Amino acid sequence: MAGNTHGQMFKVTTFGASHGAGIGVVIDGCPGNIELDLDLIQLDLDRRKPGQSRIVTQRKESDEFQVLSGFFEGKTLGTPLTFFIPNTDQKSKDYSHIAQKFRPSHADYTYHQKYGHRDYRGGGRSSARETAARVIAGSVAKQILSKEGIYFKAGVSQVGDIRLAGNYYNWDWKALEQNPVRCPDADMALKMETLIASIKKQGDTIGGIITGVIEGLPVGIGEPVFDRLDADLAKAMLSINASKGFEYGTGFKGVDMLGSEHNDPFEKKGQKVITSSNNSGGIQGGISNGEDVYFKVAFKPVATIMIDQSSVDTQGDEVTVSGKGRHDPCVVPRAVPIVEAMAAITIMDHWLRYKAYC
Repeated sequence: MAGNTHGQMFKVTTFGASHGAGIGVVIDGCPGNIELDLDLIQLDLDRRKPGQSRIVTQRKESDEFQVLSGFFEGKTLGTPLTFFIPNTDQKSKDYSHIAQKFRPSHADYTYHQKYGHRDYRGGGRSSARETAARVIAGSVAKQILSKEGIYFKAGVSQVGDIRLAGNYYNWDWKALEQNPVRCPDADMALKMETLIASIKKQGDTIGGIITGVIEGLPVGIGEPVFDRLDADLAKAMLSINASKGFEYGTGFKGVDMLGSEHNDPFEKKGQKVITSSNNSGGIQGGISNGEDVYFKVAFKPVATIMIDQSSVDTQGDEVTVSGKGRHDPCVVPRAVPIVEAMAAITIMDHWLRYKAYC
């Protein structure tokens, strides 16, 4: 299986599976002599881990990690950084009923057809548990980039048909970690939580949207033509489990605007050139222009539902698939730190390439 590495200079490779010994990540290309706060890494993992509230999966994983290499006396060594998270709460028996069945809209069928053999326990390598390894790498990147004045934030802006109005810079981002949905609006968060709980009670699932923001990027990040910053961010976000759509700036709403409305006029503010609007989402020609980069990632309803569904087995015979085990009724509350992580990993890779030019 290829395709487990992201990046060119900041290379992130994840390994492991949902019901194996554990999951981990190797970061190759991390600069040496960088101080890392391991508690901050654990904090990001705690934001992603299962069992946080009534509206997420009740699998109980502490997600406490081990540093295996590349770190000594509180600093990076410049050698590959390796982290490992043991799995401690697998219930593989919950998946024995689908050993020979393909769950609708899961990776079961495609993995089986491509590789000829699959780990049906929790989806194996296709499980969203793999994303914990990405969160570690993203936390490392965020700590390094924060020293350069570059910051990342993300929040749930829509669940089902409940959506936040207005622009991201008017939202209450301080409310983000004060509600289980991770929505930057306390009142809307309560409505979203009620909806998710109701859907869960029905044995069904629901999707949502996460809005991400990157602040403090200098002008010049991005490598056209094929490594445009927007293209690499899109690839990073669409590599996350259950993601189905990506847009930045005005995105699809831009088609309703005229060029005279959509263009971002340049102006001089002190010694700095800025744009008076930011419909471009901070990226022009695939290169950052110094404004905030903002984007949205759409996530589908989780494929595992507690309602019987028709499918086929490995022999092609018609079967019924019954949902069992512990699963998220909505993925977006736990996906917020994953979106932040993938943004940080992508920017860290481009930042190093930018510095190489300088």
